[in-house]
Parts: sequence; structure tokens; C-alpha cells
Amino acid sequence: MRLSTVILPVRRWSEGGRQVWQRAEELGFHAAYTYDHLLWRSFREQTWFGALPTLTAAAAATSRMRLGTLVTSPNFRHPVTLAKELISLDDISDGRVTLGVGAGGNGFDATALGQEPWSPRERADRFAEFVALLDRLLTEDAVSYQGTHYSADEARNIPGCVQRPRLPFAVAATGPRGMKLAARYGQAWVTTGDPKVSNGGGTPDESLEAVRGQLERLAKACVDQGRDAADLQKIMLTGFTPDRPLDSVDAFVDFAGRHGELGIDELVIHWPIADSVFEADVAVFERIATEGLAQLGTP
Repeated sequence: MRLSTVILPVRRWSEGGRQVWQRAEELGFHAAYTYDHLLWRSFREQTWFGALPTLTAAAAATSRMRLGTLVTSPNFRHPVTLAKELISLDDISDGRVTLGVGAGGNGFDATALGQEPWSPRERADRFAEFVALLDRLLTEDAVSYQGTHYSADEARNIPGCVQRPRLPFAVAATGPRGMKLAARYGQAWVTTGDPKVSNGGGTPDESLEAVRGQLERLAKACVDQGRDAADLQKIMLTGFTPDRPLDSVDAFVDFAGRHGELGIDELVIHWPIADSVFEADVAVFERIATEGLAQLGTP
């Protein structure tokens, strides 16, 4: 199992932003991700910077740790411009970028460009077209395409990604259409657990069973795509289940062990932010980063 973190873009680069990303690398995290949103929930009236410029700065400030989004969505992104930025970021980072990608939701991003929120069907349709076109744009030198929601006219992306055939996709999905996309295009799959369990006051055991069910459906989607599910990495973004893995090292070890037994390959924990839903004891967080997997018996 690998341990990663997600660093929200809430700090000025000159006032601690750079140091947080560098500290993440010092602590030995496999990867550091950030949310790709224009705004996010309780942070709406607070500092919030753009994901890709932040990752570009992080790429220049670090040298080993992988970097990525958790997650990018079609809400305010277009595959043509996104592909160009990702290829640039992959080059600047020397091939350390993973694109976490999801269908998005009905939050602030969904209407920030002046559009009406999409229906669930339209969101799923757009996501499928978005991922398929992005795959082509990142693997082909020139792409022309006319779709229902997106178009490209000789969009050129020379020299392509440092990572070949392209940078990896980590596809966030819980429904059948999203899991099909993960099985077809993803190098990893992402879950935050089952919101029905968390929002409904469910227990950690119920959450664990829900994740087990997701993994079973993902395995079936892989079979349907003629793919071995073992080839797809399974990532869990923590912080959205009834569990409290950052309360102590023991709590983390228990959480990680239970989810590792299910088949989760990578856990992502939120970097602490004071006075927010992601508040946590920094000393405990750093102990989890440096000791947690070792206590689990994972090198």
C-alpha cells in the first residue's frame, strides 16, 4: 500500500505554500494531489488558487514525489486546452503527473461559467466524451473530432507526454458508466466511499462493506472490458467516510489495514487545515506519514 496526501490550494506560495509541498516530499508521501475546483464548499469566502498553476509550482519545488489532481472534471475544463496544460506540466515535472478525473458535481464549478447545471445523464454523457477525447489528445500528435459536447480541429500536442503512451488517468467513479470508463481508460480508480452511508449516518463497518461492493462492481467492469482488474490501481481519498483515521496513528493503522485487505492500493489523506473540516493534529499527521504504513507492515 502507498500513502499520499492532498494539499488544498489555500496558501499563498510565498506564505507557506511552497514549504507545505516540500514538506510532503520530505515526509515520504508517494504523491501529493490537489483539488481542481474554482471554489469548494466551506472555502468559498477564503483564499483558493488554481490547481494547475499550483501543481506547476510544486513540480519546480520538488523532485521525486508524484503530483496530480483529485479530481479534474468537465465542469469548467475543455479537453483541448486541458491536454495542452497537462503535457506542459508533465514535461516540467519530468513525468511525475497523474490526472485524477471525475464527472464533477452540482457545486460552484457547475454554474461559474454562467451555464445551467447539467442533468445526471448529461453529466455522464459529457464525462464519457471528455475522457475519450482527452485520451486521444494526449496520445496523438494531431486530433480532429466533432462530438456532441466537444470538438477539436487539428489540435496539436507535440511532443506529447514524457510518460508514454500518456500520463496516467485515475478515474473517480461509483456508477456503472463511470466504472466502465475507469476500466477502459484508467490506470487507477478513485473512490471516496459511499456518500449514502456517510450522509445517512452510517457506521465504519457499513462504509467498509460499501467500498467492498464498489470494488466488486469495478472488477466486473474490468472483465467486461477484457481487462484484469489487478492491473488497475485502487485509490481511496479519505475524509468522506464515518471513520476518523487521522485521530491517531492507531486509528490510521486500523483504517488502512481494513481497506488494504479489500484491495485498496493507495490511501490519500488531507493535509491539515486549521479551522476547517480538514483540521487535524499536525504532529499526529506527520507521525502517520512516517510511521503508519511501517506499523501496518508495509515498507
